Amino acid sequence: MDQKLSVEKSLGQSRWRMADVDMNSVEQVVRRYDLPEVVARLLLARGVEAEMIPAFLNPTLKDNFPDPFSLAGMHEMAEGLAGAIENGKNIAIFGDFDVDGATSSATLFRYLKGLGIVAPIYIPDRLSEGYGPNIEALRKLKEQGTEILMMLDCGTTAFDVVQAGADMGLKIVILDHHEAEENLPSAWHIINPKRKDDTSGLTMLAAVGVTFMSCVAINNRLRERGFFKKNNIKEPDLRALLDIVALGTVCDMVPLTSINRLLVRLGLSMSTKTTNPGLLALMQVSGVTAPISTYDAGFALGPRINAGSRIHKADLGARLLCTDDPEEASNIAWMLNDCNDKRKDIQQQMEQEAIHMVESGNMQNDPLILVDHEDWHPGLAGLVAGRLKEKYAKPSCVVTYAHDLSGKKEGRGSGRSVPGIHIAQAFIDARAAGFLEKGGGHAMAGGFTVLPEKLPELREFLKNHIKAQIDSDTPQIETEIDGVLTVRGATTALISLLQDHIGPFGQNHAEPLFVFPNVRIVSVDVLKNSHVRVMISGEEGGARLKAMAFRAVGTPLGDALLKEAHKAFHIAGHLKLNEWQGRVTPEMHIQDAAFAKAESTPNLYADQSGA
Repeated sequence: MDQKLSVEKSLGQSRWRMADVDMNSVEQVVRRYDLPEVVARLLLARGVEAEMIPAFLNPTLKDNFPDPFSLAGMHEMAEGLAGAIENGKNIAIFGDFDVDGATSSATLFRYLKGLGIVAPIYIPDRLSEGYGPNIEALRKLKEQGTEILMMLDCGTTAFDVVQAGADMGLKIVILDHHEAEENLPSAWHIINPKRKDDTSGLTMLAAVGVTFMSCVAINNRLRERGFFKKNNIKEPDLRALLDIVALGTVCDMVPLTSINRLLVRLGLSMSTKTTNPGLLALMQVSGVTAPISTYDAGFALGPRINAGSRIHKADLGARLLCTDDPEEASNIAWMLNDCNDKRKDIQQQMEQEAIHMVESGNMQNDPLILVDHEDWHPGLAGLVAGRLKEKYAKPSCVVTYAHDLSGKKEGRGSGRSVPGIHIAQAFIDARAAGFLEKGGGHAMAGGFTVLPEKLPELREFLKNHIKAQIDSDTPQIETEIDGVLTVRGATTALISLLQDHIGPFGQNHAEPLFVFPNVRIVSVDVLKNSHVRVMISGEEGGARLKAMAFRAVGTPLGDALLKEAHKAFHIAGHLKLNEWQGRVTPEMHIQDAAFAKAESTPNLYADQSGA
């Protein structure tokens, strides 16, 4: 049966749309795989072909893990590293300071440790050294005897630093996923699915995914060379690394599709039996129980790993995930928790000041929001940029100031983008145009270094760049609706099916958004002066569903729910399972709503759940 949605302007100023799906195909999938209709429609709308549905619902490493040697340069890199390992070369790790960098470093460290190699790890200080590798760090590592330096989650655009390292005699291997230019640095090997000559199709990988695939490839070459038999060494258990691979993949906001979905799905499920003392300690400190969810990873565990780097303790996250000492793990986890508490207080003040700047300067009408402040904390620029992006639905940049190793003042910016706007490309082009000292990242997030006197020119360049991106696609704000449900159709069985087999959800594989049409608000109140809690019932009456609109007080959505509760609404939200005192009940987290006027009423059928 056909469906139509005609909400042209919601309370969130969005047009709702549903992908066109052939209902005959939906019915065939329902019969073939015994799936609820709403789930069959969801899968087809997201491009999962009927024949691929079993693999999508239950992927395995054996059947669905891609060939790591499909990555450009992997054959040569794996051979080179295998030879270096056999010859006892001194290997060190240089990792970025974020969660992707920490988990990449821990993944490689643990793999090498399984081979009997204890590789020192260098994590740059976010505040004094800034983003990416620097010559002074490489010089220190060389003086300590490093022969081969593995650069993880950085290095792809560090031309001068990599050349300086090569001149020192370092053999540098870059394992990265950030945007690459036509030319590459003069490293020994570079593995990056975004290389222009890479045809693997694995551009969705985070650096930790690239690192894991590199470990698989190196292990393969060592096995072929007879390394394990000759040295009487047991092969490292690569599967045991997937818990931290999943953590880094989720936290770096890369697309949760294809190989990433497999890595995250398996890695999070393995958290129930993880033996990593650092991860276990972090879960305990964060109040997270296994199995870890993507929400736990992104909003409880990840921020704590990041917190150390934000206040001059950049290496704590990597140390936590590398240690095998439970006592040391517990101490570091509590230190990170304390860092995170301090981070929250500082961040809140920065957000308030940034919002005042935006609104007093009328920046909310610009294609790009860019704010800067002399006294802001450099380690929190990305978080504040993310909050501005959420509040104003525009690409947002926050610039703070620090001094580099030579004592020169520089601006350090972080940017967060919205779907359809490639912010890293704007930074790369700005660097090529001479407005930035450094700049890079990926579509949704990136960073840059700018000389203070060039900030006004940079602001105009980025605004024009973003405007050109917007104009080229003539976008309008749209919300993709995955399905329509009645209140009675929101069952625990349906929600469990979505969570266990359609998830995990993340970037480019968003949590399904369902519309509940023509619902009535039975009760409404405010929680913690910020959240709006409602109880809704459908046209059919009887069944009721608890729903929460987080941080909605003072917004058009919250005001409508509180002040016009007598009206009928179409409400869009995500379905959740609420566990309380042994009872499991369905609830909805509201994302948007529209008044149920006659001309905007969806043409629906009674119940899609089929569960």
